[in-house]
Amino acid sequence: MTDTATPLDTLLRLAAVIDSRKPAAGGDPERSYVARLLHKGPDAFLKKIAEEAGEAIMAAKDLQHGAGSAQAFVGEVADLWFHSLIALAHFGLGPQDVVAELARREGLSGLEEKALRKARAREAAEANRASTAPESSP
Repeated sequence: MTDTATPLDTLLRLAAVIDSRKPAAGGDPERSYVARLLHKGPDAFLKKIAEEAGEAIMAAKDLQHGAGSAQAFVGEVADLWFHSLIALAHFGLGPQDVVAELARREGLSGLEEKALRKARAREAAEANRASTAPESSP
């Protein structure tokens, strides 16, 4: 029998394991690294994401300069993705949400997509200012 699992299947299985380690699902911080990070709260896993991003950058730089390996870089990116999956799980999201966003962006120019995000952010900020502005008396 051949393995027909897709990369998304792998991410979804990993996300299911992470969900099972949530404190609300009975995850034990004494027995599970994921449960420990989730138990400590966002500061803990967000710090790990920043750390892993830095390590991925350094591994890429090493690879660029011939001092590192592709496997080391891939390993650091895997760590970054793993900790990002923990954050997604904490906020009730999963890899399917990221894949859906990437699919939505597919075919868009990166420059156009960035400009669209900036325009949406400006519109949201303006709407927020308008809704919080004090009413003037006649």
